[in-house]
Amino acid sequence: MSDLAEKVQQDLVEAIDNDDLVLPTLPEVAMQIRKAAEDPEISVSTLSKVIGRDTALSARLIKVVNSPLLRATQEVNDLHTAITRLGVNYSSNLAIGLVMEQIFHARSEVVQQKMHDVWRKSLEIAGVSYALCRSYTQLKPDQAALGGLVHQIGVLPILTYAEDHYELLSDPVSLNHVIDHIHPLIGDKLLRVWEFPEKLVMVPGQYLDFKRESERIDYVDLVQVASLYCHKDSDHPLARFDLTSVPSFKKLGIDLENDAVIKDLEESRSMFY
Repeated sequence: MSDLAEKVQQDLVEAIDNDDLVLPTLPEVAMQIRKAAEDPEISVSTLSKVIGRDTALSARLIKVVNSPLLRATQEVNDLHTAITRLGVNYSSNLAIGLVMEQIFHARSEVVQQKMHDVWRKSLEIAGVSYALCRSYTQLKPDQAALGGLVHQIGVLPILTYAEDHYELLSDPVSLNHVIDHIHPLIGDKLLRVWEFPEKLVMVPGQYLDFKRESERIDYVDLVQVASLYCHKDSDHPLARFDLTSVPSFKKLGIDLENDAVIKDLEESRSMFY
């Protein structure tokens, strides 16, 4: 590791430990959605009003309902019907995940591009996590998707830090090294601060542990397999792993020789775009 990467890593870990690291806040609309969804009596109309304040988010939810994996007999054209179709909890979790895009913004073009790449990959992994969850587990697909959407959320504070430290920004090797080593730690911290459920707080810190043996299938397993699947056949370091040798993959029992399975997974990659 370069001296620069080591120094930055030490600074960031220290800042995390001392609660000095400036963490992004949960977008306002996400907090409103969560607050609304906590009401067990909430109606579809009330949630529609809250989500409907964000037109881009409303359009995304409608698009998700019409995606190949969820497509109903009739196309859905309005938010109320979309929420009715998905259910209140389901819609809330997906909306909270999708609205995270609002914090993937930067001042410099270099960082903006990097954030864009991270978010695009997160959307893809969220779609595959959703499909795997639905087909191979009894867990909740909306939670699996949310796990996929936030599994790399810890990259954000590092990129924000890099914008203020040009020597790091101009050294992509060191920057990538710091991101790889620190983002799981920051991701855990961030999701805890945002009061995410523990089963999702675990995802950023554990999805890269490819020897991990969970007692029963959980959201970390799903995001891990989705992440490996979405990087296969690329030049990313994760493409070097043999998917079939990972405990989480074996536990899910996916048949990658089956054309229907592959079609399902490939369609799910663009589910949240």
